[in-house]
Amino acid sequence: MAGPNSERKLEDDGYRPNVGIVLFNNSFQVLWARRRTHDGWQFPQGGVRPDETPEQALFRELYEEVGLTREQVTVIARTRSWLKYDLPPRLRRQKKSRSKSVFFGQKQLWYLLRLMCDDSEVCLDTSTKPEFDEWRWIDYWGAVEQIVDFKRQVYVTALKELERYLPAPFDARRYR
Repeated sequence: MAGPNSERKLEDDGYRPNVGIVLFNNSFQVLWARRRTHDGWQFPQGGVRPDETPEQALFRELYEEVGLTREQVTVIARTRSWLKYDLPPRLRRQKKSRSKSVFFGQKQLWYLLRLMCDDSEVCLDTSTKPEFDEWRWIDYWGAVEQIVDFKRQVYVTALKELERYLPAPFDARRYR
């Protein structure tokens, strides 16, 4: 894995740094959550703050979004590099900086985590503004069929790269 300094080149390229979380259970299903302010479902994800590493952001977002701590999961793998997607023009916003440049989208490092506690520990209301209002377990590749179009290729790329780290007897040959 690259060092923290190479990972922390923040928004210079117009993409907001972000971490994505693929959390699986003992049945090799992944946690899928519905956004509170939209009718869309996605994997937990969130921005990397300027004062933190991607791994620190991972554990902060994991707790803020689904109420789990580092002791309740095991980090299995991470994507080798940042994966980028462009936001549709209607969702782009100005960066808060002197340059007044526009965010094109997000760049994400994706983490594969194994749940090490009972799923009753998942809690969606640990922050003052919860991101999600519902969650469920789905098939590993089910996310690709359900995610919004502009994120789909990043999901495919991340899931293909992380799939090889899933323990046997997982079998997701559907998308190979």
